[in-house]
Amino acid sequence: MSIQLGSTAPDFTQESTEGTIQFHQWMGNDWCVLFSHPKDFTPVCTTELGYVARAKPDFEKRHCKVIAVSVDPVDSHKKWLGDIEETQKVKMNYPILGDADKKVSNLYGMIHPEANNTLTVRSVFFIDPQKKVRAMLTYPASTGRNFDEILRVLDSLQLTDSHKVATPANWKDGGEVVISPAITDPAELKQRFPKGFRELRPYLRMTPQPNK
Repeated sequence: MSIQLGSTAPDFTQESTEGTIQFHQWMGNDWCVLFSHPKDFTPVCTTELGYVARAKPDFEKRHCKVIAVSVDPVDSHKKWLGDIEETQKVKMNYPILGDADKKVSNLYGMIHPEANNTLTVRSVFFIDPQKKVRAMLTYPASTGRNFDEILRVLDSLQLTDSHKVATPANWKDGGEVVISPAITDPAELKQRFPKGFRELRPYLRMTPQPNK
């Protein structure tokens, strides 16, 4: 069965560049971004993994761990690390799973046979502390990911979990948000949104971000 939003993220035990990882245990009570790359010693992947290493403090501020995976074995990953660090001017600081047996790739549906029947596509899974898959992104091998967008999605998920709001088109942290149409009681609106709101339509009400 394919993974859908709300599915429990499959658990696994697999070797990585930082030792054996039992996934759910490794996550603990944090969020996680699990992302796949097609192959070691390839140009786009080198830039992506380096960028994530530089951005790791931004993920940590959001209580989110990052972990990469490809179908190459761990010894290949370790040889590649030097290239990433030298070309991207960063020290690698998160694990890369070896997946030569394709256990993780198959669990998460990261191999799309009509695109490539052996290598993983650029999949991204956002997993919450309850181990539920909350969002997914899929890119082809030729297109590097925008990790600022990945952080933006993480911000949206965390904000909307804690407040009865949704985030509009092109929202960025600190911008106006949308009040849930389910809230209609004036007293509750005043209590939840003391900064007030703009009613463009009864179902479209904009308010300053509640946690700012």
